[in-house]
Amino acid sequence: MRIREWQDILEDVTDRDVDPQGWRAVAGDRAGGVGEDLYLGHPRAGVFFLKTYAKNPYEVRGVGTRVARKLDDEIGTFLPREDAGGRFAVQSPPEDEDHAESVAKRLQTVVETHADAPTRPQDFFDDVMDAVESPAFGPMEYDQYDRPEQLEDLSERFEEADELLNTELEDLIETDEVDRGFM
Repeated sequence: MRIREWQDILEDVTDRDVDPQGWRAVAGDRAGGVGEDLYLGHPRAGVFFLKTYAKNPYEVRGVGTRVARKLDDEIGTFLPREDAGGRFAVQSPPEDEDHAESVAKRLQTVVETHADAPTRPQDFFDDVMDAVESPAFGPMEYDQYDRPEQLEDLSERFEEADELLNTELEDLIETDEVDRGFM
């Protein structure tokens, strides 16, 4: 298991050549200490685990790793289904001005189309993510004040990774002297 910066893990997610809508995620408070845990999974890309914390209002720090090469049926039961209420997306900025204009035109068309027709929020979100060329998006189970049950289940399933990432994150927190703040 290779532990790396959390942004490198997200870059791996965005570089995967898989259906962007196939991703699912679960996240919430870290079990012991400041920060959050996040699992991202895709049937063909595998499962990624990140631990992050806000060093300050402008900077997020963290670590992560890939914990499974494939999202099998057993692990898949811990991640939300398509009809889950929450959504997430991983974004990459437009490459240049022409690309930004193209994305903006597609986005405008999507917004106008959905404004004129009855639509479900999930469908609108999916179409917007397609228009802005999001490399990864989908349903998410998230609790900003606690830990969803699925997050606990995944932490137990990947106990060794959880312990290693906790150690690495605690080192970052100590180095940044964030552990002496308030909660």
